[in-house]
Amino acid sequence: MIDPHDTEMSFGDHLEALRPHLVRSFGVLILLAIAAFCLKGFLVDVVIFGPTLPDFPTNLWLSRLGDAWGIEELKINSSPITLINTSMAGQFNLHLKLSIMTAIIVGFPYLGWELWRFIKPALTERELRGCRFFVGWLSLGFFSGVAFGYFIIAPLAINFLTGYSVSSTINNYIDISSYLSTVVDISIACAVVFQLPLLVYFLTKMGILSASFMVRYRRHAFIALALLSALITPPDVFSMVLILIPLYGLYEGSISLSKHVEKREANNP
Repeated sequence: MIDPHDTEMSFGDHLEALRPHLVRSFGVLILLAIAAFCLKGFLVDVVIFGPTLPDFPTNLWLSRLGDAWGIEELKINSSPITLINTSMAGQFNLHLKLSIMTAIIVGFPYLGWELWRFIKPALTERELRGCRFFVGWLSLGFFSGVAFGYFIIAPLAINFLTGYSVSSTINNYIDISSYLSTVVDISIACAVVFQLPLLVYFLTKMGILSASFMVRYRRHAFIALALLSALITPPDVFSMVLILIPLYGLYEGSISLSKHVEKREANNP
């Protein structure tokens, strides 16, 4: 049996050590996907279609704000949208994709834990002390991003895109797969970009990244983040901008985090 603590392991040995982690992770994802498949009504009608409903928390809050301020434009998603299916297997594929994505989101902490168990033996004692809450911070960033994308970005994007029209002669009939991709892609994209502070934290601790470097290349980073936003969002400018704003905010916050880590490392050599 391969000892995962052996620092002289070959590439093949590393793959062998990784195999049980992958098997367990895949097994957990299968069980979660089956459970999600059985919760079709709740996941589709409540979770996926939620951002389109007037009583969705974000829509309801903005509607009340619109009433208080007398701004009708704040009353988003107040009218039902028409969703259609244009493929024979479309609804089944929707059900299957939704089950898989739900399993990945719900099972993310476990996947992070298996990743931590794999890389932990290769870390030094000092590195272990700096990574004590790796899984917790990883999961916090992920779920914060999912919540931000689902509750903030998705309702705004849905209201804008379904209501946008270039001509009164064109009616919007949204394909269900397109709608699902918009909601899921935005939520997952936000979950990924919310990992930026964690990435900056570890790179700074390892001496690979510095706050001065991030400040010096701030403009370059803005362009790179804009390109990243365009790649991970649905193909429209509005969604890209909605992702870019918090992403750049995370970048600025990460500069402060990097400065804090550098100061602490300097005081504790």
